[in-house]
Amino acid sequence: MTNPLLDISSLPRFNDISPNHVVPAIEAMISNHRQQLNILLDDNTNPNFTSLVVPIEIMEHELGRVWSPVSHLQSVLGSPDWREAFNQALPLLTEHGTEISQNARLQQAYANVDESFPLGASESEHSAVNHALRDFHLAGVDLPENEKDRFKEIMQELAATQASFEHNVQDASDAWFLCILDPKELVGIPQQTLDRAREDAKQKQLDGWLLLLNYPNYNAIMTHADDRHLREKMYRAWATRGSDQGDNPDWDNSDNIKRILSLRHEASNLVGFQNYAEYSLATKMADSTDQVLDFLRDLNARSRSAAEQELTALQEFAGMDLQQWDIAFWLEKYKQAKLSVSNEELRQYFPATTVIKGLFELAARLYDVSLVQEGGVAVWHKDARYFRIEDSAGQVIGGFYTDIYARNGKRNGAWIDECISRQSLNGKTELPVGYLVCNFPPLDDIGLSLLTHDDVVTLFHEFGHMLHHLLTRIDVPSISGINGVPWDAVELPSQFMENFAWSYEVLKKCSSHSESGDPLPRELFDKLEQSRNVGAGLAMLRQLELGMFDFRLHAEFKPEAPVPVLELLRNVRNEVSLLNHPDYNRLPHAFTHIFSGGYAAGYYSYKWAEVLAADAFSAFEESGIFDPSTAQRFRTEILEVGGSRDIMDAYVAFRGRKPTTDALLRQDGILSE
Repeated sequence: MTNPLLDISSLPRFNDISPNHVVPAIEAMISNHRQQLNILLDDNTNPNFTSLVVPIEIMEHELGRVWSPVSHLQSVLGSPDWREAFNQALPLLTEHGTEISQNARLQQAYANVDESFPLGASESEHSAVNHALRDFHLAGVDLPENEKDRFKEIMQELAATQASFEHNVQDASDAWFLCILDPKELVGIPQQTLDRAREDAKQKQLDGWLLLLNYPNYNAIMTHADDRHLREKMYRAWATRGSDQGDNPDWDNSDNIKRILSLRHEASNLVGFQNYAEYSLATKMADSTDQVLDFLRDLNARSRSAAEQELTALQEFAGMDLQQWDIAFWLEKYKQAKLSVSNEELRQYFPATTVIKGLFELAARLYDVSLVQEGGVAVWHKDARYFRIEDSAGQVIGGFYTDIYARNGKRNGAWIDECISRQSLNGKTELPVGYLVCNFPPLDDIGLSLLTHDDVVTLFHEFGHMLHHLLTRIDVPSISGINGVPWDAVELPSQFMENFAWSYEVLKKCSSHSESGDPLPRELFDKLEQSRNVGAGLAMLRQLELGMFDFRLHAEFKPEAPVPVLELLRNVRNEVSLLNHPDYNRLPHAFTHIFSGGYAAGYYSYKWAEVLAADAFSAFEESGIFDPSTAQRFRTEILEVGGSRDIMDAYVAFRGRKPTTDALLRQDGILSE
């Protein structure tokens, strides 16, 4: 075997694979699978789960293993070659996926399996087949040939356009910088950020401080910079990425947005849906577009008064009408003045390595597992690490890579992704492996990266996703871990995990002062806890604005007379937001979640799942947040089952009832006890 990407006998060979391996590997794997599929269908006159579904699952699993490192590397490395390889291979993969899902013979074979399940067939087997039959329909298997061909063309163009959207945002972010020569402009900015900016300037052989457009810089400046003009400059750069208001017209996503919406709508119509929002809900918990919009509007109505009171108090405190670039800054000042709590003071207690160690201890306590760093594993960057997870008997049950520090060329944000899905179908068990990626401040000269408490919450969030991936007990890869879980429930484990970042007993283990080594003092934690709900109403409206915009964008799209995206955004903001937005704001043009990241007509899922998460955590609060039986029940009923059962049934099995929104509103301080 000469192509290391095709070696799926172990972890990816990051030391050996290169961009030129990508297209040959994908072509070889697809060609092999086409041959296998033809033989499989020709020979399977009476298909059953073992003879038909298992080989298909294994083929999809193999292809996923080859593609996973490619997709990952183009996100974390600022490499034109990796991006080009990704862009060349993506159409091949998209075409093959559509070809499989539009294969009428294969769909009929699955239908035959579904009709002839023997008594005693597992819930996982039934679920895998039912999900596949649903997906056949959603991919147009029932269409006449000319419409099938059109659907396939749409999927090809959509994949390429979505990739172009994301690359424009990345390029616009990477290209922007601001060189500051006068230290007076930098008053209030954390020293860690200034040290990084000084180092970035030196690398470019410039004087002063070089501010790059990554999230750690953006967040630090918006929260701490005394210079209002600097905050506005940074805000404008962030709010115009990938747009006609940005510095480079080549990175304007305006046409990509129009094309993505048009293609999604056309694809939805082809398979019988009125719009893409309806199409999206076919794989989610929510039953209808009205239910989603009613859910968002109900939360808006119940949160609005609290948000109005917050904004009034904040503007009175600031003595001025606040703009977008003022909110984070004055919220921080308000917390310092009213509660004597400072993000910068808190940051000193949260070195990244200490937070990770405490987080792993929490997982061990809750779920009776161990997480151990493993050396000698090939990685893609010097900052990346590999960990294995073991059960109480010392048996390895999975592993994951971490890559947590920001750098130029790396996609902004935080996420997890699959490297390997769990599967045990062909006599050999493959354990789940994932990637956990963040963009925290890079290590300083003495090897420290100090996190804000918001960063700590982000890390807990992503690790909740990772535990969902790693702790699965489902052996069928298409429904193991996070696979097959409705998109509006997939955030449940992650948002549930965030709650532990507000426990003193947990944070004591996650903290050590950068100078003294002391854990977070109880007095400071109490102030932090009191500050938890400062701005919660405004934050709620911000998320509802994003969810409403996304959902209405896809539910109301009319190809014959499309409402301009910015006009719809203004309508949504008039309904939901309390804040003014400058005319140059181009939120949609860098909204990667919905235009390239899988959340199209699904951004509401964050709030939907947050309701589940808050309600689930209230069970822990009732029994004690480290109660072993409650944790075991959550693991068994939620984390282990993947997409093998109805998520509401799984939730009721854990909680004993359906969730209510009250727990979330109480958690945010919007609803009193």
